[in-house]
Amino acid sequence: MSTTVTTTHYSVELKNRIGRFREKQQAIAREVRKVIVGQEEVVEHVLISLFVGGHCLLTGLPGTAKTLLVRTMARTLGLNFNRIQFTPDLMPSDITGTDIIEEDPMTGRRTWTFVPGPIFSNVLLADEINRTPPKTQSALLEAMQELSCTVRGNHYKINPPFFVLATQNPIELEGTYPLPEAQLDRFLFNTLLNYLPAEDELRVVDLTTTTHLPQAETVTNGDEILDFQQLVRMTPVSETVARYAVDLVRSTRPTADGAIPDFIKKYVNFGGSVRAAQFLILAGKARALMQGRFHVAYEDVRALATPILRHRVLLNFHAESDRITSDEILLRLLEVKQAPR
Repeated sequence: MSTTVTTTHYSVELKNRIGRFREKQQAIAREVRKVIVGQEEVVEHVLISLFVGGHCLLTGLPGTAKTLLVRTMARTLGLNFNRIQFTPDLMPSDITGTDIIEEDPMTGRRTWTFVPGPIFSNVLLADEINRTPPKTQSALLEAMQELSCTVRGNHYKINPPFFVLATQNPIELEGTYPLPEAQLDRFLFNTLLNYLPAEDELRVVDLTTTTHLPQAETVTNGDEILDFQQLVRMTPVSETVARYAVDLVRSTRPTADGAIPDFIKKYVNFGGSVRAAQFLILAGKARALMQGRFHVAYEDVRALATPILRHRVLLNFHAESDRITSDEILLRLLEVKQAPR
């Protein structure tokens, strides 16, 4: 497979960019950990989303620091941050913005003026996104895919970098609206936040019940993040690793050609899309750089397969009857589809 750079001959400039990436990545993680205790995998997934230019869905119970994590990350990155609290009465114009009529006091002439909504930011926290109807949820679709939005036929660009970090609560499902599959597919990760171990929970209590509250410092900016996103795309990946990632995604589709495991055919209605394979490779590139490697390995693909695919594998009534979850399906798939030696 053709690659942009080789693993043996790096220019001085490229080496400096890689060094800068590692330095800033570690600095961001260090500042975030001043406020966020534990949740190492979740922080890694949010950082990968940042360096890939993707969006992340955070699913967790109340009190698992979902909102705090997003706020802390935005502060550390030095980016413009907006929060939308999704409610059943929220309208699409509350997200995208709207046109209003303004009158010139000198001439009396009236003109339409666009008032941008909170979507025009760098980091957008869509808090409890499943609390609002699909009509309003879909207001994010164009922005997440094309960095733009359309209001009354007028097209407006959103300045990069742009990240949607959405949260949802897996309990209290009365009155909620599950995200449409088309919107779920736009999220790079569906990351699960669980309760902390006892020692970490004790650290949280120690940090948050005194007069001094920890604060994260800004360590980077938007231009640097855009440069890091370009650097991630330059990371080489071998044809065998790329083929393994594609084969893994195709194996989640019960109607795909080739040897599909029987449990996929039994329990799965629809599998991962082509976008899932693209995200698997891009996220693998970011993870490799974050770990100091200049190539994507099988371990990167396997480590990221579950959070990238869990919201793309749609199960049928047999799985519901047998109480089988998408995570269990993916775990079995990874056992069957071992990495080549």
